[in-house]
Amino acid sequence: MSRVREIISKDAIAARVAEIGKAVERDYAGKRPILACILTGAIVFFSDLARNIDLDMRFDTMAVSSYGMGKKSSGVVNIVKDMTCDIKGEDVIIVEDIIDSGLTMKTLTKLLKERGAASVKVCAFLDKPAGRKTDYEADYTGFTVEDGIIVGYGLDCSGKYRYLPYVGVLEED
Repeated sequence: MSRVREIISKDAIAARVAEIGKAVERDYAGKRPILACILTGAIVFFSDLARNIDLDMRFDTMAVSSYGMGKKSSGVVNIVKDMTCDIKGEDVIIVEDIIDSGLTMKTLTKLLKERGAASVKVCAFLDKPAGRKTDYEADYTGFTVEDGIIVGYGLDCSGKYRYLPYVGVLEED
């Protein structure tokens, strides 16, 4: 049997997302960035973040997979759904749920730069440095989390727990 131990409260999340939104606003003042949501885990963070940024932005989505239905990254990044807008000459902010191995964001950042984006930054809700397999750091980060299976606020484990309003770590009884 599994249980979820809360590690980041709903209130702490709301406060931090507002702070990140203001930082993005400052950094992109006078610009019209494209916020690219990485499906499906980042949907909740993306939605809250977008409501905390007072800029004329465009939205797009990508779906990538490196986990499948497992609990560990396979190390292979597959693009399941690509962006639909032309990013050539545009400022792109990738909005991701968690940086674990770092391989997905390193791969996507490189790909979007190769496609001609003027700039590519990554805004990650969570950072889990214990899982890092490459040297990678997001431009904006919400929280650093411990090693373990992190769930809630959009993050799942085999399709479960996305609905939780807080972030927790899955513990086996």
